[in-house]
Parts: sequence; structure tokens; C-alpha cells
Amino acid sequence: MTARDARLHAFRSDLADARLKGEVAADRFVAGRPARITASVADVRKAPRPDAGVNTQLLFGDDVLVFEVAEGWAWIQAERDGYVGYIADTMLGGQDHAATHIVSVQRTFLYPGPDLRFPIAGQLSMGSTVTVTGAAETRGTHYAVLPSGEAIIAGHLRPLSDVAADYVSVAEMFLGTPYLWGGTSGFGIDCSGLVQLAMRMAGSDVLRDSDMQAATLGEPLDPGPDYAGLRRGDLVFWKGHVAVMTDTDTVIHANGHTMLVSREGLKEAITRIGYLYGGTTGFRRP
Repeated sequence: MTARDARLHAFRSDLADARLKGEVAADRFVAGRPARITASVADVRKAPRPDAGVNTQLLFGDDVLVFEVAEGWAWIQAERDGYVGYIADTMLGGQDHAATHIVSVQRTFLYPGPDLRFPIAGQLSMGSTVTVTGAAETRGTHYAVLPSGEAIIAGHLRPLSDVAADYVSVAEMFLGTPYLWGGTSGFGIDCSGLVQLAMRMAGSDVLRDSDMQAATLGEPLDPGPDYAGLRRGDLVFWKGHVAVMTDTDTVIHANGHTMLVSREGLKEAITRIGYLYGGTTGFRRP
């Protein structure tokens, strides 16, 4: 049998994705059932327990395949990046409507109707996808109306077909966002989550973890002496960490040092991170 990354392929000794039949050993193979994330942010855990570590998060509107539901937990695989894990089954719903728009600001509110004075019904992160079925205006503020009758500020959405011109500019919108291990949203984000979400908003769906990104994103790059060959948008990798060049000398990254998304001089970051975790492991140009 070919070795498979369990983060990206749904298989256990007792159960596996039917698409892996003949490639992995399992007692039973099932086809995934399509479903959609209905929670603002869904923690994807390593095991079906509330105390299990969070590997990543899915956002409102993300589509998944469900392989098993048992004792309040669903074993799923994200359609967009292939990540496999466990989420609370209460966070799943049907795919009743095709998504039309994506949240394009760091965070926004969901209102029970088109009026910003209403108590909020929820909050959504950049990257969340919704179905817009109508429009409304209240006291000069324009709203997008969803099939549920709930409303979002229209200016906080863009059509799915529209993409940002520069993924680094998207990443810079998250400056000051709290660092969160496994985070992928405007409420809390980690280093590779920042890269993934920013690139998604610029039209590129990329893999989730920093080692996956280091192996697949763009082309390897030799920055040359004193890192003079780096430019805006290049990626700098360490073991378990990634940062984005914002100019020839500066990076932006979600990091555990400041516990924020922050800017830092590249050479300062290399020295600081190297002291504890070792030197850079590579550079890539998307």
C-alpha cells in the first residue's frame, strides 16, 4: 500500500474513503456525504473529543464530505483543501443553495434583518461564503439579504468571481489579529492559515499546513547573499513556520512571539527564530 498523509486522506483501520479502496487497508469503505459548515468557525480536531487538539478550522459556507457521524462528532474532509478531521455534528447542514458571495473584510456581522440596530445574529470571517438572494436599504445603509432573511452589510461582500489583485495586501489586512494555533479566520489565525486565507482571496486555493506549502507553493527560490533576491510576495519557511515578504526587508506573519499578526524585519526574524527553533528551511515564490 502507498503511504498516505492522514491529514489529506480519510482513512482509519476501521473505515476509509471509498476513493481510497485498493490504496489503503480498512475494514469498510464509504462514499462521503456532501454537507456544508453552518457555524461561524468550526474547529477541526485530531480526535472526536472536546479536549482533542485543533488542527485547523473551517468557515461558514465551506463544503465538506462526511464519512461518519457518531456520538455527536462528524468525521469529515474539507472539499477546498482536503483536510481531514473531526467536527461537532451540530456545525453541519445541507447544501441547499449555491454560494454567490464571499466575505471580503476581516470580520463582519450577520443581522436578523436589514438593520444595523438589530441585535446581531452572528459574525463571519473573511473567506466565509454566502448565498445572496436579495438586497435592501435601511437609513441609507445597503444590505445583502440571505435565503434565511438574515442580512450582511453589502459592502463587506464581493462576488465569488472577483479576486484580490495582491495576496500580500490581503494578509496586511490582518495586522493585529490574535495568533491562534490552528486558526484560519479573522478571529484568530496562525502562520500558514494567514497564507492560505490571503491566497484564497486572491484566487488561489492552497494547502493548509506550512510543510505542505513549503513543498507545493510556487517555485523554490535562492535569495542569494544577504537575502537580496527576495521581493514582495515571496515566502520564507522555517520548520513549522512561514512568513510573507512585504518588501525586500520585511515580513508579515502570525507568530507566537507577539501572539499577533505582525511585521518584522526579515533578518531580525531569522535571528530570533533561529535562536530557539533553527534557521530557515527554504524560500519560495508563488
